Amino acid sequence: MIIETVDHATVRAALELACRAPSVHNSQPWRWGLGQSRVHLHADLHRWLPATDPDGRDLLLSCGAALHHLRIALAALGIRVDVHRIPDPGRPDLLAVLDLSPEPTGATDLESARAISTRRTDRRPFSSWPVPDDYLDQLTERAAEQGALLRVVSDASTRHTLEEAIAAAAEVQALVPGYATELAMWSGRHSSVDGVPAASAPPADERREGPTMRPYTGGEPAGPQQDPRDAAVLLVLGTSSDDRLSQLRAGEAMSAVLLYSTTLGLGSSPLSQPLEIGSTRMVLQEQVLDGTLSPQLVIRVGWPPATGPVPPLTPRRELADTVTPLPV
Repeated sequence: MIIETVDHATVRAALELACRAPSVHNSQPWRWGLGQSRVHLHADLHRWLPATDPDGRDLLLSCGAALHHLRIALAALGIRVDVHRIPDPGRPDLLAVLDLSPEPTGATDLESARAISTRRTDRRPFSSWPVPDDYLDQLTERAAEQGALLRVVSDASTRHTLEEAIAAAAEVQALVPGYATELAMWSGRHSSVDGVPAASAPPADERREGPTMRPYTGGEPAGPQQDPRDAAVLLVLGTSSDDRLSQLRAGEAMSAVLLYSTTLGLGSSPLSQPLEIGSTRMVLQEQVLDGTLSPQLVIRVGWPPATGPVPPLTPRRELADTVTPLPV
């Protein structure tokens, strides 16, 4: 039993790290069940954002990121994990069951585990330094290890199409009933355990190159003028299918890419908005991915600016609010 072979305090420490995972609007839409030999991951439907995420795609991506964070943290702490994803079609909120044992895995990614505590979503314009191709190759490999494909959008015409799709999604979404209210409720916060803090949101009037950023409320005033030549790279994360399992795995791949970006010194920000609108999601599938993959997420990576304040780590709920005991 886990109480005899795996220390519960160690598992809880790993769960603390798992809850550092990125999520749409920092909504943290997950719940954990902790038993003697298992951990259950549930989608917390009370934290689903229906106006922003009508298909529940963002919710599954967010939970997938938390699942990968937990896997990485447990491995770093010497706990073996066997994962059963979407184990019961009759319980759609149960996304994964993790069986735990104290056997060392031998394949511990300590750098990514350390990155969990320092990774943050960086919505600032990035510097003009190019991201090395070798780094992009490594990020592509990390996504592939999690069952997803990462496409680097390097062609200027394709990038223009992608940026137009992102801008079009923002225009369409602004007219969705309830979206503006939902966005305001989850952003511009100054003292909260969830949502996007004001200090993490770009100023609404900030002039910048690159893709349209979601207009979170309460953006802090801009700091010193940054280099206007933002050399950020846009990556599109895709899967061969578009079912719930694929979306969960895409969230795990997102986590792997974001954590490894952090170990390389890169800044990153997930851009889910063009996937939340059916018409722009189709543009990504047909015109950006050439119909070969189902797009799940856009990720922006680049070198953080050398000056100005670093975005703060976003807050997280207390672990006690996310964990419940499993029946014996």
